[in-house]
Amino acid sequence: MRLILLGPPGAGKGTQAQRLVEKHGIPQLSTGDMLRAAVQAGSEVGKRAKAVMDAGELVSDAIVNAIVAERIDQADCAKGFILDGYPRTLVQADAVESMLSERGIGLDTVIELVVDDRALVGRIVKRAEDAKAAGQPVRKDDNPAVFEERLREYYKKTAPLTGYYYAKGKLKTVDGMASIDAVTAEIEAVLTAAAEAR
Repeated sequence: MRLILLGPPGAGKGTQAQRLVEKHGIPQLSTGDMLRAAVQAGSEVGKRAKAVMDAGELVSDAIVNAIVAERIDQADCAKGFILDGYPRTLVQADAVESMLSERGIGLDTVIELVVDDRALVGRIVKRAEDAKAAGQPVRKDDNPAVFEERLREYYKKTAPLTGYYYAKGKLKTVDGMASIDAVTAEIEAVLTAAAEAR
């Protein structure tokens, strides 16, 4: 099972990805984690990424794509994987298509968590208040101004992926405003239908 989770920041992708990992025993591939692991492992692409990051620059698509390609060749991805936070752009989506077709595999489905932006900002404010009340540090992203900037970035660069995957017949939508358990159940229904259609 190879799938992509789409949705704006705060939509609950991380929570749902973790549940999918636990239930299906496939890894969640987050580009941040993959970059850190490649740098730590000192692989060729990891060294390139480290040099760029040490210079305070953003890691290029070419390096990120190479790191993802390297990661999906690892044994734990043989049964499948969840891409979370990647691809972020149409260029990266094309790269994913190429790297999968080179390996003779394809995406099973792309699930978009559809949410209400205003309600998302409310969620973020509540999360920050809950953290403060519990005496925990508030995440930098749980600041409404920072969050709204991330939302704008998402709609500018990542939202076009919904049309891209819809055109390929891969996109399924799930109500991301439902309860966590209801979202999980809806995702499982989508995955069951995709498996039956194969």
